[in-house]
Amino acid sequence: MSTVTILVDVQNIYYTSREGFKRNFDYNAFWRQVTADRTVVKAIAYAIDRGDEKQRQFQNILRAIGFEVKLKPFIQRSDGSAKGDWDVGITLDAIEYGQHSDILVLASGDGDFDLLAQKLCNKYNTEVEVYGVEGLTAQALVKSATRFIPINESLLLT
Repeated sequence: MSTVTILVDVQNIYYTSREGFKRNFDYNAFWRQVTADRTVVKAIAYAIDRGDEKQRQFQNILRAIGFEVKLKPFIQRSDGSAKGDWDVGITLDAIEYGQHSDILVLASGDGDFDLLAQKLCNKYNTEVEVYGVEGLTAQALVKSATRFIPINESLLLT
């Protein structure tokens, strides 16, 4: 059995699934797919904490599935823009756990992760599977991954 680390950029997956399909991502179906015949080394979902009850319930669902949930506070800037970025945290955890895994699954369409995918493949010989919405996932990330798996109907809630 191969070993797998699973990292999910929750905000990216939420917004791209909503934009691409007008539907929500199915984390249970995703978990079943990425863990089939694999031993999980680590599974982390990175989210922004806005402090509302519905969000807390969603985070508890992620925990029940098997994810560790890492939260950053939602930051509202004085100019009205918002900040909530997990890129550095995801990268650090990907290097830490990915080097000890046969496969790193990254659910995100963020092109900033292309160098990370290259590093894991080239330096640690870790395969990188990227799950993202086709057309909304950066081509640099798609090209850097060992495999790109487009999010489709089977990974969406009805």
